[in-house]
Amino acid sequence: MRWGLIGASTIAEQHMIAALRHVGGEVAAVVSTTLARAQDFADKQGIPKAGTELSLVLDDPSIDAVYISSTNEKHRAQALAAIAAGKHVLCEKPLAMTVAEARDMVIAAEKAGLVFATNHHLRCSGSHRAIRELIASGRIGRILSLRMFHAVHLPENLRGWRINDAAAGGGVIPDITVHDADVARFLLQEDPVNVVAQMSASGMGQGVEDSAMSVWSMPSGAMVMSHESFTHPFAGSGLEVHGTEGSIFARGVMTQLPVGEIELVTAAGREIVPFSSHGLYVQAVQDFVSAVNGSGRPAATGRDGVASLAVALAVREAGRSGFRQVVDYGVRA
Repeated sequence: MRWGLIGASTIAEQHMIAALRHVGGEVAAVVSTTLARAQDFADKQGIPKAGTELSLVLDDPSIDAVYISSTNEKHRAQALAAIAAGKHVLCEKPLAMTVAEARDMVIAAEKAGLVFATNHHLRCSGSHRAIRELIASGRIGRILSLRMFHAVHLPENLRGWRINDAAAGGGVIPDITVHDADVARFLLQEDPVNVVAQMSASGMGQGVEDSAMSVWSMPSGAMVMSHESFTHPFAGSGLEVHGTEGSIFARGVMTQLPVGEIELVTAAGREIVPFSSHGLYVQAVQDFVSAVNGSGRPAATGRDGVASLAVALAVREAGRSGFRQVVDYGVRA
């Protein structure tokens, strides 16, 4: 598969290009906002073509798919243009700035018969897949609660628009809460109904929140507690799932790397749970390519991306208003 990159991003540089090439893909071109950035990125990554116009990628019939990792406010227009050009799309989260925009992208791809996926990497990890299997197999009984703690210290090189530019989709909620929404949906296999939340800005940036805490109600009656932040250098991350017959404690698993540890606690005692150490982004690309080839589905579909965005936006509105918010997933066709 030949790929075009829309966005000369850090995640593309550090994770996705290697994953695309690992599964036999060829990165044919990169598009960025400025020619200097695009060319410098292409030179460093060994990409043949670089430019600022989407046509560089979209008008090339040899390019099969695009990976979009531009700033959030650009995703909708870029994805719709790629779909119109007949390209399959793997898009970074959040898919768009609103649920309606995200749905537009998904529906356009479905009508065109193209694969459209959201790059929710955590559900691709061996750790999260092992946790989901423990839950699905009934090892901890009926689920009572899920607690996710995903408070980190945003590295200097990832700041900029994420902490200063609301118009570009900055803030910890679209950056991290949206991931945790996908984690909850992936592990529990149900969608949050309503949320209460608080958010704050500690001064790391300007104009956007850098910390959020929220509680989500699930259809089953389970409760989800979620904490995200850009400002916690020593907090660590992980999740806990508590059921009527046991609990799962996972540490260090809210990450881009296949690391961490999982412990299962039941009446029988404590048990360390092994999990696959495969690359998260390699798994995402493999699943995407399989879907394009008609032999599987993406790890996270476009509709998964719409749902995670809906939860994140509900958390932000609950934090802003001080009132419980019903999650608005839009009209589900």
